[in-house]
Amino acid sequence: MTFADVVTIVAVAAAAALLVGAVGLLAGRLLRRRSIRWQLALVAVVGVGGAYLGATAVARLMFISPHDLLVMSVVSSAAAVVAIGMALVVAAMIARWSEALHAQVRAFAAGSSHTAAVDADPPPAELAALATELATTQERLREASERERRAEEARRELVSWVSHDLRTPLAGLRAMSEALEDGLAPDPERYQRQIRTEVDRMTGMVDDLFELSRIHAGVLTLAPEPMLVADLVSEALASADPVARSRNIRLTGEVDQGVELLADPAGIARVLDNLVSNAVRHTRPGGTVEVHARVLGAPRGGVEISVSDGCGGLPPADMVRVFDVAWRAAPARTPAVDEARGAGLGLAIVKGIVEAHDGEVAVENREDRSGCRFLVTLPTPARSV
Repeated sequence: MTFADVVTIVAVAAAAALLVGAVGLLAGRLLRRRSIRWQLALVAVVGVGGAYLGATAVARLMFISPHDLLVMSVVSSAAAVVAIGMALVVAAMIARWSEALHAQVRAFAAGSSHTAAVDADPPPAELAALATELATTQERLREASERERRAEEARRELVSWVSHDLRTPLAGLRAMSEALEDGLAPDPERYQRQIRTEVDRMTGMVDDLFELSRIHAGVLTLAPEPMLVADLVSEALASADPVARSRNIRLTGEVDQGVELLADPAGIARVLDNLVSNAVRHTRPGGTVEVHARVLGAPRGGVEISVSDGCGGLPPADMVRVFDVAWRAAPARTPAVDEARGAGLGLAIVKGIVEAHDGEVAVENREDRSGCRFLVTLPTPARSV
């Protein structure tokens, strides 16, 4: 075969491929709005058609015998039919996978948790990864929607609780002040002490609301400095001791010797005060409140502070909501007479302060189901002094 023959064969094959490709482009433009199966079938037809037309044209130019031309045509035709059939099968499978993915997208848009059924044949890796990502995104949006719904419920409960807790003492203050003004108070000094107590309690509620608003607004200012965990625990126990004694509750504390923590002293002190006072408030008379602090080993590091009470444990439904704003263990609007009342903000403030320190707070029931254990984990590495 001479060089001229090679050039002729290449030219004829290229011309045939270009002709079929041009027709294929025109057909592709006409089919651009049709199903993807037609697009894939067209790609196979163009590839096979270009090869078939080029081989036939070259064979005729070579003046081969009619028998050889027939053999080549039959072989090329059989290969073309198989190739096009295979392309149609693959196109149909991709169309089914695309429809399943489309159904999943429709369910995603409708907010349904239903996942579209997938064929028994696994889809290609790209479509499978897209379907998995859609399912993951849908689950994240569902969780975010649930958190937003709970937050809205918490805001409504907060307004209701605070309105109630402020209206009642304000009415009492008004009545006592009018009795003092009219000279009808049988014991003016007791009335004055009661007024001071109610004012202090309302001041504490307003301070909690202000602190919570700063936490939610992300403007809580931290001033970390080294401090001994043992000192913080001792101060928290000493502060809660009078109330604990009046309720016949024993306070105990155990801290690893010489553990120093780098954190905001006021914030962590408030965390401990809220947790200990909450534990005392919900522990049955004669029970025990235990505070433990220990150094966590590798790989986590940091300090873990636990506060255990004797409340009798929490059901799973309450355990999920225990750190929500305005949540209270008692469903009644009016707390018990001997219970230190609040707006249900203490544990929400604990969660906000701990998370501001990049820490975690959790609650679990004790092994003997006698009470709950609140766990505060601060990632700041601890070191001995």
